[in-house]
Amino acid sequence: QVQLVESGGGLVQAGGSLRLSCAASGSTFSIYAMGWFRQAPGKEREFVAVISPNSRNTYYADSVKGRFTISRDNAKKTVLLQLNSLKPEDAAVYYCAADRFGTGENKRNYESWGQGTQVTVSS
Repeated sequence: QVQLVESGGGLVQAGGSLRLSCAASGSTFSIYAMGWFRQAPGKEREFVAVISPNSRNTYYADSVKGRFTISRDNAKKTVLLQLNSLKPEDAAVYYCAADRFGTGENKRNYESWGQGTQVTVSS
């Protein structure tokens, strides 16, 4: 398995930007699809974005499409999530996760998770 640590969260005004980073260690990072999920208080953890192992394919939740960008650097074992045009409803704990066998939205398929990083958006 791969171990994941997120960073980059913080407080930002609506309309602002943040860049989240997820650093991986342990197993072979480049074989995993990497996803970002988020969880707001009282809500279920939801899919945000995923990137395939070779970066060829990316998928986004409709709610973030056109505002968020996922990318990865296999040499550095990192995956990034650029958050632009942030809205108050984007506030949540953001988690990165690794899936060895797919590039989907189903959180149950992801085998490794980080501890999360808090994003707060003020209106």
